[in-house]
Amino acid sequence: MPGRPRLFPSRERRLARAADVADLRRLAARRAPRVVFDYVDGAAEGEVSLARSVEAFGRVEFRPRVLRDVAQAPTAVEILGRQIGMPVVLAPTGFTRMMHREGERAVARAAARASVPYTLSTMGTTTAADVAAAAPGGWNWFQLYVVRDRGRTRESLRLARAAGMDVLVVTVDVPVAGARLRDVRHGMTMPPSLRWGGVLRAVGRPAWWFDFLTSEPLRFATVEGAPDDLAGITNLLFDPTVTMRDLSWIRSEWEGPLLVKGVQRVDDAKELATLGVDGVVVSNHGGRQLDRSPTPLELLPEVVAAVGDRTEVFLDGGVRSGADVAAAVALGARACFVGRAYLYGLMAGGEPGVDRALQLIHAELVRTLQLLGVGGVAGLNQDAVHLR
Repeated sequence: MPGRPRLFPSRERRLARAADVADLRRLAARRAPRVVFDYVDGAAEGEVSLARSVEAFGRVEFRPRVLRDVAQAPTAVEILGRQIGMPVVLAPTGFTRMMHREGERAVARAAARASVPYTLSTMGTTTAADVAAAAPGGWNWFQLYVVRDRGRTRESLRLARAAGMDVLVVTVDVPVAGARLRDVRHGMTMPPSLRWGGVLRAVGRPAWWFDFLTSEPLRFATVEGAPDDLAGITNLLFDPTVTMRDLSWIRSEWEGPLLVKGVQRVDDAKELATLGVDGVVVSNHGGRQLDRSPTPLELLPEVVAAVGDRTEVFLDGGVRSGADVAAAVALGARACFVGRAYLYGLMAGGEPGVDRALQLIHAELVRTLQLLGVGGVAGLNQDAVHLR
């Protein structure tokens, strides 16, 4: 009846009450099965790299100016010759329909509304054509893992181009699979299976399992014929022999801007800049590959100093808030790749959850810019931030 109080808050109310990405993470943990949540939330081995990446942002000390006009705080920036709504790129993530039945389509639509790019993964569960159809007005990118079969790689690039994807992100930090121990302990398969040990746990996650069991079967949109364990998929398909020389071949197969993601050393960044890539992404794969690898935020200023005048430099890893984005941009990043933050939103509430994650990040970024006294993103520089 109208006016009758609800016993439980609606999804919309739960999302609206989320004050930050950490709240979305808690909502995600309540909705998704543990095996799915841990796939997103976890990292390699002892998860030291993941912890350090997040902790580095906790050591950021802002240096605000006072008595500045901050009535306006524009967040738009230009990357790769095109303006976006804020310095954020939605990072490529595998198996995205595992988090919610709408998966990549939902993320692409939310990205388009926020005027930020969305990057479809080689290990995605939606085709490039379907992403383009879901978000025809969005800036959709494609992420490439080079597989052993070069013909399959060439076909993936052709399909991405045909779908209007004009930026290629080549991920180079996965020659072999990292040891993601949470997945190992869960016996994680692709697609997830409802084993006897998980039946009782599934009772507590009925919405996710209903979606999973009644939606289109989960499969890879680009690769096929792989084993069901995640490390096996990587080690069977990905080519561990790829070197710098292979970038020339990839460039010959791709007409648009090319970014290389997974840079963890200054000398590698210099070599890539010499090869003429359009951008490098300082990233340790969210801590999901080599544990105890370099912390992206700490490495960022060195890479910017070495190659920032020759190629665009992006940051990936540990970004959970608009304040984190402001800190990274102040230290020289053109924009930040964000992955887990939007996946928490997707698990928590589907497409509206991704919208909420982006709204929170944008609001935090605006507030941080105003409190810093810089007025807008264009005013950010190293004078505004210090790593304690």
